[in-house]
Amino acid sequence: MRVYAIFFLVLLGVFIIDQNIKLLFVEGYAQEGECIDLVLHYNKGVAFSMLSSLGPYLKWIQVVLVIFILYVIFSEGYLSRYAFPAGLLVGGALGNVYDRFIHEGVVDYIYWHCGFDFAVFNFADVAIDFSIVWILIILYIVPKKDKGNEI
Repeated sequence: MRVYAIFFLVLLGVFIIDQNIKLLFVEGYAQEGECIDLVLHYNKGVAFSMLSSLGPYLKWIQVVLVIFILYVIFSEGYLSRYAFPAGLLVGGALGNVYDRFIHEGVVDYIYWHCGFDFAVFNFADVAIDFSIVWILIILYIVPKKDKGNEI
């Protein structure tokens, strides 16, 4: 029961933080800096605007992908080992999918341009990236607990 609470609280927290930050930019906040600009951008595609040619179908593809991820998390028992990073992953994904339905594109606002131009991204993207790194660390570096092998 504890892992479900961790998963859902992290998911909800990421979603709420993400949507509130995006609301600031939708309402007009902007700030330019030497290396990072905080400016509103609507991304109609995925990373680096790829797949934007799919138009409104992209949001439905992503809904199916999120449902599949939830199915795998719950049916395969991954929640016991990955509750926190899975909450980050799904919370970020839901934040971006929600944007596609409300704003017809993902609300991005962090533009890195120090030394080279980089994609514009948002808090949900950072949560998703961080969750993937966390899952890979758990998967490949942290040993699993065996019944006969206590860590």
